[in-house]
Amino acid sequence: MDEMTRLRELRADAPVPDRATLAPGRLRLTEAMAAGGRTRRARADWRIASLGTAAAITVAALLGTQLLDTAGPRGTAPAAVAGNLDLSGPAETLNRAADFLEGVTAPPEPRDNQWIYTRVVIGQPELKADNGQTGELQYEPDSWSPYGKGAAEKVQSDDDYSNRETYRAAAALPEDPAALLAEVRRLYPADASGRSRPESKEAQTFRGLSVLLQSYPLPPAAVARIYRAMATLPGVGITGRLVKDAAGREAIAVTREEEGTHERREILLSPYDYGYAGLRFVVTEDHEVKVPEGMQSPAQRFTAGDVTISEARTAAAVVDAEGEKP
Repeated sequence: MDEMTRLRELRADAPVPDRATLAPGRLRLTEAMAAGGRTRRARADWRIASLGTAAAITVAALLGTQLLDTAGPRGTAPAAVAGNLDLSGPAETLNRAADFLEGVTAPPEPRDNQWIYTRVVIGQPELKADNGQTGELQYEPDSWSPYGKGAAEKVQSDDDYSNRETYRAAAALPEDPAALLAEVRRLYPADASGRSRPESKEAQTFRGLSVLLQSYPLPPAAVARIYRAMATLPGVGITGRLVKDAAGREAIAVTREEEGTHERREILLSPYDYGYAGLRFVVTEDHEVKVPEGMQSPAQRFTAGDVTISEARTAAAVVDAEGEKP
């Protein structure tokens, strides 16, 4: 077995790749840190594991990111949220978020000649165990993508949508939670390529929801329907406390275990206006990952609570030209 085959087998139990849209202007990983790194479907999978000079595993995020401005003053929140924040369970949290968003007036849909500006913060892995040299992740925090028809709609996979396509698909989502979740699965189908384990219908749905919620802008009423439907998905939970995103902000964590792995996916929402704030992957139990036979490196240890991926969206806006900032 050659070295690249062994390398592909490394961390075979990692969470199922996201088939997230990587339209022009979205973040791209400029370097996979060290020679010998591997990328699993770079166009659609924002999870990238790389083998450094000491063969240490580090995980980074590559995501298209758009966000309502959820930064807010530290320690403050609109009364509509501050007085009603309930983290006792997914139904309580997500239905209250939906109630709030249904009262938000939607801005007009962007024009086809406008652009979507976004800015993100990507955190370095927070690993309790000593996993050796982690390398350095390089990325461009600011990005612009065309709203209307452009490069994003010319070269795309079967679930790689432009901002306009995603906005209109979200606006057309049905009210019925079961029907909405079925439509999300249609928009973001399962990917069987290169997979060592099957993806359940529920895992596929939660992955699709996480990709859809990254889009900006989305009609507030559509996000409300998404939240109500997400609350009905088996396995979805709430951490019961606010967590910290990669930018150091407090966030609501909507969680689901990544089946067949030792991690959970967390969709982060702002406690200020319930907008999408980012995403994390968190280790759920201590475990050791053995390097494939024939490779010169010790096994890598992970401890429950390790944050292997952390991405925060700190700004987004509709602008009139590429390169323009709000």
